Amino acid sequence: MPYRLSTANSDFEAGFEALMQRKRAADATVDARAAELLAAVAAEGDAAVIDLTERYDGVRLTPQTLAVTADEIAEATARISAEDHAALTLAADRIRAYHSRQRPQDESWTDAAGARLGWRWTPVDAAGLYVPGGIASYPSSVLMNAIPASVAGVGRLAMCVPMPEGTVNPLVLAAAALAGVTEIYRIGGAQAVGALAYGTATISAVDVITGPGNAYVAAAKRQVFGRVGIDMIAGPSEVLVIADASAAPDWIAMDLLAQAEHDSAAQAILITDDPALADAVDRAVAAHLETLDRQKIAAESWEAFGALIVVRDLGEAAALSDRIAPEHLELCVADPDALAANIRHAGAIFLGSWTPEAIGDYVGGPNHVLPTSRSARFASGLSVLDFMKRTTLAAMTPESLRAIGPAAVHLAKSESLGAHAASVALRLQRLARE
Repeated sequence: MPYRLSTANSDFEAGFEALMQRKRAADATVDARAAELLAAVAAEGDAAVIDLTERYDGVRLTPQTLAVTADEIAEATARISAEDHAALTLAADRIRAYHSRQRPQDESWTDAAGARLGWRWTPVDAAGLYVPGGIASYPSSVLMNAIPASVAGVGRLAMCVPMPEGTVNPLVLAAAALAGVTEIYRIGGAQAVGALAYGTATISAVDVITGPGNAYVAAAKRQVFGRVGIDMIAGPSEVLVIADASAAPDWIAMDLLAQAEHDSAAQAILITDDPALADAVDRAVAAHLETLDRQKIAAESWEAFGALIVVRDLGEAAALSDRIAPEHLELCVADPDALAANIRHAGAIFLGSWTPEAIGDYVGGPNHVLPTSRSARFASGLSVLDFMKRTTLAAMTPESLRAIGPAAVHLAKSESLGAHAASVALRLQRLARE
């Protein structure tokens, strides 16, 4: 049974804390194994990647077959239906339009002292895009990772997708072609992260690695951060639905199950101020579970990590939501905008009952690579900015250096950094002689 909690009960805080502390993340053995895999790739390059791919994915590759060929991409694209192609195109167009608005602007101005200041934004040279391909494959993740990188102006996009037993969903390759990705490797896991971070004879290293994966991928990304940039450390997926009496129980139940079917460690929570709705959703979840292809995974997630929380009012719901800081937040209430105004921490907010989280996974426009495990308190979803960096600009004139230079000399001396002080003072002395 999922957790049943009510803020009206005296033991609510203890129960809520137990729910929040319930372990969904990987243990230390995952970190240790990821470190071993990364070390093997760093030391042995292609050989390690090939051996590990055979061990975990059941396919023997060579340096010549690590990459998917242009012919294979074209053949896969030709095999998909017209309906699939239209859906991918619609999604790609909407994702591109949304992310194009995220491009930051360069700035330059002259301040009161006469100094010219500003910044400029430039893309990284190469991005590594990780796309899951194990229990399920996600062409939508190809679009969500590749399109922001393309909009940012990244020159090289290298995608890794595991292909167990040598098979891949043709939609994944078709999505890559649609997003402009031509460099695709049939590898996954921590070894793929290592290849992208360290480089091998066949796979050149990248500057940034993005995209969700399993626990080993997450651990590997954490360990290579600093050598390369990463988007985030993604944990199991999660959704919080806040609903009032206006919500449809069947819709809410299916929204919860849509998250639960991702992974047995996924989490789906309902918060409502209507006890009758909580009961109705509980019954609807049980009924709808019987209809799912991924029934076992969804049932395990719901039983282990699902929760139904009854609150006194939506103010309490907003406060609890901020404590949870969910990856996905659905507001299925009569006035979602008013409620959203009282919530600070969420990866993505879906406003109103007509906006299921699943629409955001595919065609909404915003990115579906989002912060999990309460990291929405300080992190944001994947965006164009993850593939760009800001360089500050400063230009002093003799007049501006004369105006602000003495303060720099003073501060440098206060820190006992004589060369710092002298590098400014020498210029000021030259100005004083003129």
